[in-house]
Amino acid sequence: MIRFLKNFHRSECGAVTVDWVVLCAAIVGLAIVIVTTMQSGALTLADNVGTFFDTHFFADE
Repeated sequence: MIRFLKNFHRSECGAVTVDWVVLCAAIVGLAIVIVTTMQSGALTLADNVGTFFDTHFFADE
């Protein structure tokens, strides 16, 4: 059992998988932050544009 634990500790077979999982999780987290930030900014911009068109009169030609 001791030999198994020592071999398991020295083995690097799963290290690459863990690296990929951490990298993918970081990318997904970053994408969520970017989408959330852009969504709030886009909604604010849309509200501002709507307010502008509601408060200004445009003559029909």
